[in-house]
Amino acid sequence: MSSKPIPIDGIPAEPISVQEVESVALPPRARVEDVGESAADTFGRKRDYLTGFLAQQPAVTATGEPGGEVYEAVVAALKEIYDPEIPVNIYELGLIYGVDVTEGGQVAVTMTLTTPNCPVAESMPAEVELRVGAVPGVSVADVNLVWDPPWDPQKMSDEARLELGML
Repeated sequence: MSSKPIPIDGIPAEPISVQEVESVALPPRARVEDVGESAADTFGRKRDYLTGFLAQQPAVTATGEPGGEVYEAVVAALKEIYDPEIPVNIYELGLIYGVDVTEGGQVAVTMTLTTPNCPVAESMPAEVELRVGAVPGVSVADVNLVWDPPWDPQKMSDEARLELGML
């Protein structure tokens, strides 16, 4: 074994040990032996791997919950009502604060308007009540007009902002 300091850029270096050998023993190789399955068994597609998953029934969503038929039908009806001054439906505009559907098909819609002085302040809640009441499965439709929290443009969906050129 010899040791020679190797300077780098004129700075003396620590001595490096160098050892010369004839050969290096190879590391042991991994061996796969005594495996109970063949490669085809291991990597082949098992026919039953999806059986349990495919046999599961979808979770039943109550008709009044988001994803339920009545709830989704009410939201679709709300998306057909447009603010006369803004070419966006009232749902995407963020005027609908909540839709509650009970087991008996009673629907309560909580909504607001863009301002209390809105020209449709008298007619819009009546139109919402009429349209929601016409949805199959709805027995009674109630519209609650609220002013708190006040509406602001931040309540609009991205689709509404895109339609109005605000994105």
